[in-house]
Parts: sequence; C-alpha cells; structure tokens
Amino acid sequence: MNVLKNFEALFVVTVALACGASYALDKSAAQAQDPNMQVVVVSAKRLTAEQKLHSLLEERATTLAAEAKKADAI
Repeated sequence: MNVLKNFEALFVVTVALACGASYALDKSAAQAQDPNMQVVVVSAKRLTAEQKLHSLLEERATTLAAEAKKADAI
C-alpha cells in the first residue's frame, strides 16, 4: 500500500515538472521569434451553402476523373 502512495506522489511530481517545463519552454520560444517575421493575412468572402456544394461536387468529379485515369493507366 505504501508503494502505491509513493508511485502516486512520484507521478504527481513528474506531471507538475513536465507542465512547468512545457510552460517555460513555450515562453522562451515565443520570445525567440524574429520580430521582423513577415505575416500573411488572407481576406476573402465566405462561400454560401450553394457555392460550397458546387465546389465540393467539382472537387469530387476531378478526383474521380483522376482516379479513373490512373486505373486506366494500370
């Protein structure tokens, strides 16, 4: 019974150390980033449900055609 308590305490300490190390490394990595790094911002209109469906159908048709072409080549 005493062994289980020791393992539980060891586990809790290990998790606490791992969380602390993760937080410390995350903070140091965030500070190490280059302030002159370029950022890309993409702005676009949202598709309507109809446009999404049409786009999905086109994508599926293209995929099926490519797979058929590949199967014919084999």
